[in-house]
Amino acid sequence: MAFEGLTEKLSATFKRLRGKGRLTESDVKEAMREIRVALLEADVNFKIVKQFVSTVTERAVGADVLESLTPAQMIVKIVNEELTALMGSESAKLNLADRPPTVVMLVGLNGAGKTTNGAKLAGFLKKQGKRPLLVACDTFRPAAIKQLEVVGGQVDVPVFQMGQGDPIQIARAGIEHAKKNGNDLVLVDTAGRLHVDQELMDQLKDMKAAVTPDEILLIVDAMIGQDAVNAAKAFDEALDITGVMLTKLDGDARGGAALSIKAVTGKPIKFVGVGEKLDQIEVFHPDRMASRILGMGDVLSLIEKAQENFDAKKAAELEQKLRKNKFTLSDFYDQLVQVKGMGSLSDIAGMLPGVNAKALEGASVDEKALSRTEAIILSMTPEERENPAMLNNSRKKRIAAGSGTQVVDINRLLKQFDLMQQMSRQFSGGNLKRKAGLFSRLKGSGMKFPF
Repeated sequence: MAFEGLTEKLSATFKRLRGKGRLTESDVKEAMREIRVALLEADVNFKIVKQFVSTVTERAVGADVLESLTPAQMIVKIVNEELTALMGSESAKLNLADRPPTVVMLVGLNGAGKTTNGAKLAGFLKKQGKRPLLVACDTFRPAAIKQLEVVGGQVDVPVFQMGQGDPIQIARAGIEHAKKNGNDLVLVDTAGRLHVDQELMDQLKDMKAAVTPDEILLIVDAMIGQDAVNAAKAFDEALDITGVMLTKLDGDARGGAALSIKAVTGKPIKFVGVGEKLDQIEVFHPDRMASRILGMGDVLSLIEKAQENFDAKKAAELEQKLRKNKFTLSDFYDQLVQVKGMGSLSDIAGMLPGVNAKALEGASVDEKALSRTEAIILSMTPEERENPAMLNNSRKKRIAAGSGTQVVDINRLLKQFDLMQQMSRQFSGGNLKRKAGLFSRLKGSGMKFPF
């Protein structure tokens, strides 16, 4: 998880400050030394670290503790505010054209995931009500066009391509195609290189002059650390980028690039890629990220994630079924699928205040178990899903053959389902002793649930 090491070190620093009645200059200096080391180890630009520590120290020295705050909380408050300011204070939106289509140039080096994350962004914006079009202008890298068509198809976004032609002419033709077909957003996938070179920049400058984009979004890999910041600086100097999309943020435990890019370039991080799947993209919120870094959680993002993955109407229907003890295998499966959409337990834990995400590291939805569960349930008839009690040996053998599983897998699923039904009955009853007994049975059952 991003910033994991930084979060641990900052939490340890704040813990040592607890119990002091007043912050002295010595206390602040000691804490700032530890914070300085933690930021440098997180691969934050050393000039930014120096300025950050200076600003926090100036605010903290001699400051009276607020009535409702302990000294440690006072430091946390100051550091939280300065981290938020460092990353941009507030989330930045895409620059939309007054007259559609809005043209977004996607630029970056090879390996940053430009093509894949362009499709991620297109799929994300489609969910926001936009009608995006992807334009294949990367004629330099072999198979780039085919790759864009594949990922575009996976997010159900059309792709315009003219083969290995002139990228500037392709971009112009793509924009005209968008105007004729009602696409209000054009995402132009441009060519990258293994490193910043003049040929790449000249081509991008020519394309910028030709299509006058409303947004130039730099796709940059968070895992390359300060090289990501250097690349952002080079692209900004050449093209005057309007924003950054930081990819692979989930794969870097340090995350220094996220803390450095805005301060170095002056351009905001607008989106972040938080996983390999095409729906794992988020708007970047500096205040929420600062809270997560300080172990204060990110409840707003967790609520948004839940709203995206849980169907309110289905939830209301399920509540009524639980009240009437009519919870079926179909309902069981629906809940598993929605839990899967929430992501790993460690990611969710990182959004909860005071929860140690590292303790849940590696804990996630068992997708293989979920696939088996899906195959078993979908191999049943509607009547069998509503009334599992009718599943005799011959029916189980038929389901096992149809789902590619064994009868023992079906029996295991039915036992899990029976325990869940008992839980729903116990919780609707109100007998605390019986509920505790049921949890003990669940915990000691030794069964591997698919979540």
